[in-house]
Amino acid sequence: MLMAHPTVLRNLVEQYEALCLLHAESGSIEARQRMDDVAYTLCVSTGTGDVDSALVAARHRLPGARPEDDSVLSA
Repeated sequence: MLMAHPTVLRNLVEQYEALCLLHAESGSIEARQRMDDVAYTLCVSTGTGDVDSALVAARHRLPGARPEDDSVLSA
């Protein structure tokens, strides 16, 4: 599987988080569509099937991530 560059992943995560806030605040169709597009790109870039898994996978691939930290798995 191809791996997205950490800079690309960081950008996608930041975009998704910003769009979540925009959608929550304004609820616009445009914000929702862009959020769906970024979520899809995150899933493809991380080889996952849903946005929550994609966000976890992307964050674990970013510089400074603690790969031995499995606290997300126990929740």
